[in-house]
Amino acid sequence: MIGRIVGTLIEKSPPELLVDVAGIGYELSASMTTIYDLPPVGGEVVLHTHFQVKEDSHTLYGFSNKGERALFRVLIKVNGIGPKMALAVLSSMSSEELVANVQDSDVTALTKIPGVGKKTAERLIIELRDKLGQAAKKDLFTAPAVLRQVQADPRQEAEAALIALGYKPQEAAKAVANVPVDGASSEEVIRAALKGMLR
Repeated sequence: MIGRIVGTLIEKSPPELLVDVAGIGYELSASMTTIYDLPPVGGEVVLHTHFQVKEDSHTLYGFSNKGERALFRVLIKVNGIGPKMALAVLSSMSSEELVANVQDSDVTALTKIPGVGKKTAERLIIELRDKLGQAAKKDLFTAPAVLRQVQADPRQEAEAALIALGYKPQEAAKAVANVPVDGASSEEVIRAALKGMLR
């Protein structure tokens, strides 16, 4: 089990990361919350990880803090929620917002997450209400997000990231088109586009 890696951030192509650890490049998938919190390419990163092994693939997921990793692990235990959808959930709203929406049984808010329909939203509420409520009281899911890096082509990278998170190409293009990109990083464009789609 790989529980944590410390190394140099070599590539940042949301939602994928490449981190060099003693000459070995580790490919990781991460939520936008974690990506917002990373330093520019070339900086040192510390990522708490979840390693998933399947018959046809080995996938490493990276998180900027243990709280987000804990929430990810809770989410993937829900019937019908795989790692990709769990990352979409974590990218679409903060941990605090997710806990609040589950506690308030807000199906409408949850169905705005890509790939989450009414039945899945209801399942999330039923299966997570008690677990998330108890964890929230212990502040297990606190995850501050900081924007730092400026990308060369934020609009294109933002569209690619939204598609990777589960949005249709047309939805991603439309959402990004509504966001001013002058001087903005791809992370800022993605965050604004997600907020626009979740309204």
